[in-house]
Amino acid sequence: MTHNLNPPQKNLINHVAQQSEWKDPKRKLWLLSPLAPVIGWAMHLAVKDQQGFDAKNTAIAWSGSIFTYGFIPLTDYLMGLDKSNLSEHAYQVLEHDGYYQKIAHAFIPLNYIALFIAAHQFTHRQLPWYNKLGVAITTGIGSGIAINTAHELGHKSDKLNRTLARISLAPSAYGHFAIEHNFGHHRWVATPQDPASSRYNESFWQFLPRTVIGGLRSAINIEKRRLERKNKSFWSRDNELLQGWAITAVLYGILYKLYGKKVIPFIVIQAAYGFSLLESVNYLEHYGLLRQKDSKGNFVRTEPAHSWNSNNIVTNLFLYQLQRHSDHHAHPSRVYQALRHFDESPQLPSGYASMIIPAYIPPLWFAIMNKRVVEHYQGDMSKINLHDKPLSPHMQQATDLVSKGLEWVDRFKSKIA
Repeated sequence: MTHNLNPPQKNLINHVAQQSEWKDPKRKLWLLSPLAPVIGWAMHLAVKDQQGFDAKNTAIAWSGSIFTYGFIPLTDYLMGLDKSNLSEHAYQVLEHDGYYQKIAHAFIPLNYIALFIAAHQFTHRQLPWYNKLGVAITTGIGSGIAINTAHELGHKSDKLNRTLARISLAPSAYGHFAIEHNFGHHRWVATPQDPASSRYNESFWQFLPRTVIGGLRSAINIEKRRLERKNKSFWSRDNELLQGWAITAVLYGILYKLYGKKVIPFIVIQAAYGFSLLESVNYLEHYGLLRQKDSKGNFVRTEPAHSWNSNNIVTNLFLYQLQRHSDHHAHPSRVYQALRHFDESPQLPSGYASMIIPAYIPPLWFAIMNKRVVEHYQGDMSKINLHDKPLSPHMQQATDLVSKGLEWVDRFKSKIA
């Protein structure tokens, strides 16, 4: 009988009761991620035969780019930030709720359906070249997001999730990512040894070939060493690289069987754009950040200060809170819905979706980010992960010009605020 309890006891019981009834306020919003390929279905199916210029059809063909680089940044701006972290009780509730993993699982077949719809439209519709390109790039954006789904599932230890991760990587032909990311990137992140950590004054276009080639080389070496420890050949059936590439070969073979040689440009474009989208996010995540060495010459443990983070709500919902990247590196197996914000982690000026276009434009990127890297290390350039070459005089001049333009924009915004 609670009427005999004193006030502190009653308050404690009420608190426990409230905690036991806690529900995730974002529970339904997490469905935005598997909703993305469903939107892709609608857009691909809406593409029609075209003779001459058709603005509406062009917008539909390029809807993936408009959605990713327009709609999501806009809604990120309107919705703002969410720096809140879960209570311990809420974390326990979410960690054991299979609903969230089912969301990641659902993305995979939905994205495959979008892929095949797009391949049909690419090969059967009469479209100008630029709209065929738009259809392929829209599909590539889906393939890039699929790599992020594989990233989430690939950190799980069970066979089902690791297999689903390889299936999710197949459209972009990036099966090696599951190995290099887990056993290469997570070991060497924010060091010069890591091909997936971008360096201060390194443009995205310099970073891209380095990370693609370096990541593939790293994955092969990691898998070779693993198999050697088991006294097995690289060409063993247990080679997880070969397993991933085999899935890609089967997928591409089916597409070729269904649509013929006309589908080859589609396959190449969507795959290349898909993995380049992943690498553009890698470029953002650790730009210029460096783990220091301890007294024994070893790199210190990865800390929140070694990843660029963002708390923009909408991008986090679409990307399984990838932007809370510091907590992911500290606890790779932590479920995405429970990743935490750290006050000490460096923050990007906007969400990942908003920062990709600046990353493609080196003077704009350097003008936005170089000062933030320097401020993060309080002006100590010896603590920064530096590119081996300084900016060229022309690039430095362009960066200075853009910096002045951004300063003018900031002054104008402060005046009208």
